Order: sequence, then structure tokens, then C-alpha cells
Amino acid sequence: MTSDGPGGDGRPGGDGRPGAEDGPGRAARAEDAPGGVGRAETSGDAAAGQMDATMRTVLLCVTVVLQLGLSLGPLFTEEYRSRPLATGAFAALACVPAVCSWWVLRQRPLPAAVTAGGTAVVLAAAFCATAAVDPGRRFQAPDWSFGLVQWHLLLLLLDRIRLLVAVLAAHLTASMGTFLVAGPPDRAAIGAACTVAFGAVSVQAAVIVISRLLRRRSREALAVADEHDRLELRVLTARQWEQHQRTLFAGQLGTTLPLLAGLADGALDPRDEDTRRRCALAATQLRRLFAENDETPDPLVHEMTACVDVAERRGVNVSFAVSGAPVTVPAQVRRRLTGPVATALSAARGRARVSVLRTGEAVRIAVVTDTDTDTDSGPRPEAVTTADGRVEVVSDHYGDFLRLEALWRR
Repeated sequence: MTSDGPGGDGRPGGDGRPGAEDGPGRAARAEDAPGGVGRAETSGDAAAGQMDATMRTVLLCVTVVLQLGLSLGPLFTEEYRSRPLATGAFAALACVPAVCSWWVLRQRPLPAAVTAGGTAVVLAAAFCATAAVDPGRRFQAPDWSFGLVQWHLLLLLLDRIRLLVAVLAAHLTASMGTFLVAGPPDRAAIGAACTVAFGAVSVQAAVIVISRLLRRRSREALAVADEHDRLELRVLTARQWEQHQRTLFAGQLGTTLPLLAGLADGALDPRDEDTRRRCALAATQLRRLFAENDETPDPLVHEMTACVDVAERRGVNVSFAVSGAPVTVPAQVRRRLTGPVATALSAARGRARVSVLRTGEAVRIAVVTDTDTDTDSGPRPEAVTTADGRVEVVSDHYGDFLRLEALWRR
């Protein structure tokens, strides 16, 4: 055999029966492909977004309860330097969760415009509420806005942690600065202010840490679930492929077993030319079937090499040539192309020439063999349209030679 294509140890092949296109190994690689990683990242982002939506719902409820349950009473019972200013700040702060509830209750992220506008409103309301409080009553009951504003900021900026921390720090610094600039406080006032500030900061920090922790756990749990689903899919794919292979091999053996039985019981004479041709055809088909499941960069040439190898083992002098760059040929099309070739090679008596030509539009396999023209041993012409294109097979006898051509147009 002379060949410029890849050689190799072939395995038997099928005869064109439908079957699985890919084995479990290929399915596994498909699951490990970059597309699979992209899907995992998308699922992780979705889980993180769902966790943020849940946390925002909780924060919305907490903010409303704190504003109406703990801040509304001091607004009407405590003394202020400017009650209209304090009332206006309270109303402005109340508008923020009311507006945000449109998106929060629908489990949707807050638009950037709502986040930016709400943050500006909250900071302005905090400044007005603080200005309305007597300097000597800072961080006491009339200064209800100090802790409340931070919950509003959490509601608005939960998914923007760096900005949230910066705004919370700025609000805390501004509140402490106005407290100290208003006049030299006594030790009791400083202690009370530090206690209130520390308590508020601790709660806000705990909320941030818990939200980040839950977000990370959600990603990890979803990643584990996705990996479990991928493993189940791979196991299911492997079982389906195994069942298909059993069916395919059983079908192939269905044509081989009667031949073996005939040889065993003496009904078929191994010296008979037709018996030898049937044995050669069965061996070639089995070798091509095994080669079909090998992992090679050029499966078509690999299967053709297996067919040629069986013919050479019978003593046929085969010339094998391959032209063109490898192209992707679906398994079903390969069976349609190589099945008639295997039949033609099994009928060769002493010489055969096989050529494979690949182009961007078609794949052509041509075979010329010396056969016995007294028997109908050659493959029959056919034209089959598959899901991947049309496969045409033509054959003619020229004297003692059989010419066959299998063509696939994509």
C-alpha cells in the first residue's frame, strides 16, 4: 500500500446503519468546553443576583420598620431647631424605600439612576435632619436619622460594596465632624456618641459581611449542583453510547454469525470464492466499525486505512492516496461513504487503487479494483440525502475492473 495519509491499526466498520454521532469521550469534552465554563459563570452570576435580591427585600422591610417604628415617634415628641426641616428630611427618607420597592419586590436590581438619585436624596436628608437637631442633642433621641440613613444606604448600594463602604464612612465622618465642631462636648456626650456610632457601624458591617458570605456560598452551592448535573449527563451519555454500540455490534454480528455458522457446520466451503468474498466483506466491515470509534484527528482516512489494511492482509496490492486538508465528516456520512468502498475492496482479487479527495465543498472517494465480472460482487449505485448533505455512489465495470466513486456534497 502506498499512502500519504495517516496510517494506523483499523477496526471493523458498520455498513451505514444510523447510530450515535459521538462517543462519551466527545460528550465529556463538550461539557468541559469553554461554553460549559461560560454557562457556569452565568449561573453563578444569576445565583449572586438572586441572593442580592433577597437581601434587598429584607433590607427594605427593615428600613420601613425602623423608619416608622423607631423614628416616627421621636419626630413628633422631641424638640428640634427646625421641625419643618426635620419633617421634610423624614418625608424624603420615606420616599426612598417607597420608590425602591417597585424594583425590590419584583426581585430586580435597582437601576443606576435610582441608586445615584436615592443616595443623593438620603445624604441631603441626613444633612437636613442633623441640622434640625440641637447640637447638644446629637446622637440622642432627636437624632434618629444617624442610624436610619445607613439602612437606606445599604438598601441602595448593597451590590456596590466599595461605594457603599465609602459612602457609609463619609456619612460617619461628617456626623462625627459636625458633632465635634458644634462645640466642645463633655466626656459623657463623647461616650454616648461613640457608643451609638460603634453600634451602628457594627450592625452595618455585620450586614455587609453576611451578604457577602451568603453570596459566596450561593455561588459555591450552585457550582456543586452544576458539576453534579454535568456528571449525571456524562454518565447518561456514556450509557446511551454503550447501548448504541451494543445494538450496532449485535446488528453487525447478525450478518456475520450465519457466515460463521455455515463455515462451522460445513454448509459453506472456505475454498469457494463467494465464501471467501463474504468473509472478507465481514472482516472489512468489522474493522471499519471499530475504527469509527477511535479518537483520531482524521476519522475518515483512519477508517479508510482500516479497510485497506484488511484488503492487504488478503494479499491485495492496494495503492492508497489522500489529497486535501482534513474536513469534518459526520459519522453517518462516513458510513455512507466507506460502506461501498469496503464492499468493493472485499471483492478485489489482486490489485486496488483508492484515492480520497477533500475540498471545501465535497469529499470524494474513488476505488478501482480488479474483480470477477461473472458475479454481482460490486456495490450498487445509490444516492442518499442525509441531514448533513447528499451522498452519491456510482459504480461501473470496465472489463475486469470495477470503478466506484462515493461523493459527499456539503
